[in-house]
Amino acid sequence: MADPRLRAALTEKRFIVAPGIFDMISARVADGMGFTALYATGFGTVASHLGIADAGVATYSDMVSRVGRFATECATPVIADADTGYGGLLNVRHTVLGYEAAGVTAIQIEDQEIPKKCGHTPGRRVIPTRDMCLKIEVAAEARRSSDFLIIARTDARTTLGLDEAIARGKEFARAGADVVFIESPETEDEMQRIGQDIDAPLLANMVEGGRTPILPKDRLKAIGYDIAIYPALGFLAVTAACERVYTHLLHHGDSNAVPAQESYGFARMCQLMGFPDVWEFERRWARSDAPAVE
Repeated sequence: MADPRLRAALTEKRFIVAPGIFDMISARVADGMGFTALYATGFGTVASHLGIADAGVATYSDMVSRVGRFATECATPVIADADTGYGGLLNVRHTVLGYEAAGVTAIQIEDQEIPKKCGHTPGRRVIPTRDMCLKIEVAAEARRSSDFLIIARTDARTTLGLDEAIARGKEFARAGADVVFIESPETEDEMQRIGQDIDAPLLANMVEGGRTPILPKDRLKAIGYDIAIYPALGFLAVTAACERVYTHLLHHGDSNAVPAQESYGFARMCQLMGFPDVWEFERRWARSDAPAVE
């Protein structure tokens, strides 16, 4: 079920920084670090699970099992990308019920046409404002707990301009969104105007190499934001690290000279994945009369 700590953090005006998680290794690392929330990134989850672009090919079934695993295995509240709700109003209701039952605490739904495209990439088109507001109303009605948060995202800025994006954000708040997400503003001035004009909790998407400037959390809070997600940080770092050590292996034929800082360490990895619990279980349940293995 939804974790009430996330809504409490918003109510208490505690700024929320959420790292992107994209597989269970990244989820376990982030879960143990003291973040208020974790963000299950669509781009990263689709890339790690299917190895393809986040361009509307992944389905509800592909995603709910993944984000549910994150939520089940993590003690930290999980915010999960749910694209457009995977279809029309009935799909949105099904998605909200499924994500909530899976243990997710907040769901992000966007106003793109189907098939959607990843934010900060070109060619995104949006549905009419009223159609998106209906999705928000359905999502708010479908949830079983008020602690399950609806994050409504608009991608209108890139194709229709900032004024349209802000107008949509205001309508989304009136329709019942708990958090408004204006995707890819392009300057700090634009972000400041969003914070001034929209009277609702706001989410900032901090993508390294994306369209939006990455601002310090104190600055984001000062201009009116409440949550900052860093969806790409983890998978960009992991991919770069893999490329470095695999290149070394290709050129040298072994891993002996890979710098220690490039490796998490096998012992630490066993700890992270819970092997000590397995070993303790096996020790406690070892049978003295078990036949010896030849």
